[in-house]
Amino acid sequence: MSGSTYLDHNATSPIRPAALEAMTEAARAVGNPSSVHAAGRAARGRLEAARRQVAALLDRPAEQVVFTSGGTEADALAVRGCGRSRLLVSAIEHDAVLAAAEGAERIAVDAEGRLDLADLERRLAASEEPALVSVMWVNNETGVIQPVAEAIRLAHAAGALVHVDAVQGAGKLDPAVLGGADLIALSAHKLGGPMGSGALLVRPEVALRAVAVGGGQERGRRSGTENLPGIAGFGAAAAAVLADGRRELERARSLRDRLEAAVPGIAPEARVFGAGAERIATTCLGLPGVPAETQVMALDLAGVAVSAGSACSSGKVKRSHVLAAMLGDDPLAGQAIRVSLGWTTTEADIDRFLATWRSMRDRLSLAVRHDPPPSLKESR
Repeated sequence: MSGSTYLDHNATSPIRPAALEAMTEAARAVGNPSSVHAAGRAARGRLEAARRQVAALLDRPAEQVVFTSGGTEADALAVRGCGRSRLLVSAIEHDAVLAAAEGAERIAVDAEGRLDLADLERRLAASEEPALVSVMWVNNETGVIQPVAEAIRLAHAAGALVHVDAVQGAGKLDPAVLGGADLIALSAHKLGGPMGSGALLVRPEVALRAVAVGGGQERGRRSGTENLPGIAGFGAAAAAVLADGRRELERARSLRDRLEAAVPGIAPEARVFGAGAERIATTCLGLPGVPAETQVMALDLAGVAVSAGSACSSGKVKRSHVLAAMLGDDPLAGQAIRVSLGWTTTEADIDRFLATWRSMRDRLSLAVRHDPPPSLKESR
């Protein structure tokens, strides 16, 4: 986006040079990974190299990786293929999980957007039917890191399987906390890889039933010729993140902290959701009286790209179910934007966002209209 400021990394992160190079190389080569001739074997070699790179991101054996078309398919495969009919999902899960787990019990969250472990424990104890518990590692809207290690411990004690949507946390947080997870979903384009490539990591003890059947690829867990250029790019992005992800996260968190430190001086009425919880470099910022869609459009017209809620809703801006779970009927749930930073974010990006957001707030905020500062009173 020439001449613009891109602050929507939780939707998709700019592709990394190593990923683009790997994709180009794979696309130029010929060969189906399922073919037995030399070209097919070479393609299989690229596929398995990428599988090892993706597995290394979470310190898992390569044979646990099942390649999919993205995080959405990985989530659906976990939920629908695990063989459990009793489903417990957090109230702040991505729509990919909520749609696949229609009719599931919703586990509550607290006002900061963290999973209510006591509610999970109560629900697990309410029935002896084997369950699947689905809890995301990091919330995509607020950036709040969830207590997945504790959720895994409670679920396993009750005989439940655990699925973790790790799309926003992979490469940014210590994978050791996912050590007991039975099913883990990943997406390449959140890491700086290509869109249309993802993975589900499956522990060998889990009898996963395929949803896409026909060719028997991916050890019979997901049929269909593998998207080799996309998978090669996924692997290269995973390797790059494994090398630099922690440093990138700390730099992005520092930029986020600078952004949030400036907010009270610009708009005392604004609110950062999840501010009391540990988060990745994401700011969910509420501006009373200004609908989220209005804010997103106003900032976009000024050359600043942010979003409201999830970016996987066909371009629609709707009231956030995540903020509704945290705030109930508070109208602020429909008046928040998401500013998500990543590996390409700079100090200049933060400066431009703050200047643009200040201008938007001064034009649109109810607080300003009710009690405008002297400079605005004089100009009317």
